[in-house]
Amino acid sequence: MSLLRFAALLLLVLGAAWGPRAARAQVLDPTNPNVVNPAAPPVVRPDTARIRKPTLADKRKKAAEDSARRTEVFFGMRVTPPAKAGYMALVPGLGQIYNRRWWKLPLVYGALGTVAGILIFEQRALTEYSNASNLLQTDSAVRAKPFPNAALGPRAGKEASPEAIQNGIVFYRHYRDGFIFYTGIVYGLTVLDAIVDAHLKTFDVGDDLSLHWQPTLLWAPGGPGVPMVPGVAVALHFK
Repeated sequence: MSLLRFAALLLLVLGAAWGPRAARAQVLDPTNPNVVNPAAPPVVRPDTARIRKPTLADKRKKAAEDSARRTEVFFGMRVTPPAKAGYMALVPGLGQIYNRRWWKLPLVYGALGTVAGILIFEQRALTEYSNASNLLQTDSAVRAKPFPNAALGPRAGKEASPEAIQNGIVFYRHYRDGFIFYTGIVYGLTVLDAIVDAHLKTFDVGDDLSLHWQPTLLWAPGGPGVPMVPGVAVALHFK
């Protein structure tokens, strides 16, 4: 009986001594997380996984890097593809060649050739009528001949009077000036076309934008019978 009491007393003593040590065994050493330090207090570690918010300088640096990747070298200058296409289009057709829009070359040269050809015709006619008017004022031998006067030129020589010569000068100057304007408009459109094409070539058409359509049932209030009717739903998703 005394032996049982001694064994029970021994177990109580061992439990009292081992309990605090076992509780302290779960505390980590702050200098080495893999080593158990019973005497060290618990350490609260900061959240190292937090992402730093980019500053304005970071955003500007990234924007500059992105801009540099989207530029090309043109006569020693770094320019964007639309700007390069615009500079090249100053020579008619080169902008379209840079954009690989070969099928537009006949349109460019055809439009410019048409307006430029009419402009040249009007300028030549104006020059002829102006020379004819000068001959009538300075050359008495030409002025003494009756009208029509072949000495005044192939067109002006068919006129019936000096007044008709002056009217011809006004007429051809008006159309000459008009086709100078039209030629400038067509030339500007060819440059603008090259710039727009270059913009569209670099336009983002990736997966960030997606358009989906699918059959669906649409709510039709006030309709006869069932208030739902079949239809098509179209959705534009920004990812």
